[in-house]
Amino acid sequence: MAAQIAIVGGGPAGLMAAERLSAAGHQVTVYDAMPTVGRKFLLAGKSGLNITHSEAYELFAERFGSASRRLKPALDRLMPEDIRAWAKEHGTETFVGSSGRVFPEVMKASPLLRAWLRRLDEQGVTFKLRHRWVGFAETGALRFETPDGETCFQADATLLALGGASWPKLGSDAAWTAILEAEGIALAPLLPANCGFDCDWSLHFRERFAGAPVKSVLAHSDAGSSQGEFVISRHGIEGSLVYAHAAALRDRLAETGSAVLTLDLAPGRDVARMIRDLGRQDGKASFSTRLRKATGLDAVKVALLREVVPESVRYAPEALAGIIKALPLRVVRPRPIAEAISTAGGIRWDEIDDSFMVKARPGLFVAGEMIDWEAPTGGYLLTACMATGRAAADGILDWLNRNG
Repeated sequence: MAAQIAIVGGGPAGLMAAERLSAAGHQVTVYDAMPTVGRKFLLAGKSGLNITHSEAYELFAERFGSASRRLKPALDRLMPEDIRAWAKEHGTETFVGSSGRVFPEVMKASPLLRAWLRRLDEQGVTFKLRHRWVGFAETGALRFETPDGETCFQADATLLALGGASWPKLGSDAAWTAILEAEGIALAPLLPANCGFDCDWSLHFRERFAGAPVKSVLAHSDAGSSQGEFVISRHGIEGSLVYAHAAALRDRLAETGSAVLTLDLAPGRDVARMIRDLGRQDGKASFSTRLRKATGLDAVKVALLREVVPESVRYAPEALAGIIKALPLRVVRPRPIAEAISTAGGIRWDEIDDSFMVKARPGLFVAGEMIDWEAPTGGYLLTACMATGRAAADGILDWLNRNG
């Protein structure tokens, strides 16, 4: 007998669960507060939808930090290669970029989302848009605010896939946290992940270099070392290299009130040769000219060096080479969570069982960014959201079979 299943949240986790559950013959209704679904999915695809990553699965499954062990069973059911096969089934061929990231050949999210929604429509999924979930009725029914007033729905099973707290204008405003906490469900605080950081720039540096890319840099933090580039913003720093170290910097700030991203501005340059070349420069030449000729540093790197260590203009070659290879860039605070690519924190793992059901409310399941995990950029976040959506759907099917 077909069950009535409610999915609250029309992002990748919710849509993947809807596809699984409707294919099994159940009546699925997807509720979303926004006028359309998949808004953050579409935003992610504006510059090329990074749908997953091609690295060895053993490495991929370890990219989720302390949550890797709990996420792995879900990832095992929907591996990166399965994501690519799923996309192909929906008419989207993928390719592996130079960094190992996987993209649709069309580099957009919209064709895939349209095909996905067509599949859901063919499988009988109903969408209730502009329906904001506001909690539970005394009967356990779901309560929704709609343009026509409040309405309730009594589901046989419910999946919450409401996202985190980043980009709230697209729908993930984390209003669910207050509802679940009132139900006695423990949450880890939501924190920005894959975010930029504020730095105490001088007015001159901010006005001169905001928006400038800092290319070919090796960065070190508690997260280890990685090479890439970042961008100077009016507030501080942002970009892929910063995001790779964001969790480590954020946690260090929370623990000690201070965090430093150490930068090698000239990776690959031999220090001994750099010292010799600096020593050969004409002392009457400007600091920028001497550095450019001896080290190849461009204007933004020279300015960053002077901004972080103003006294470096007076350093002897040995000390100057040392600071170029290990510039201590102090970050002040993460950028606001609304600006972050994703979030950390959410429903604590000990509040849910291995099928993603909330222990305190049988029949209520959760998936995606609502749970306490985070992922680096590179396709990991989207894959894990879809994988937890699929795993929660399987959990619902098992629960319905046991309780039918």
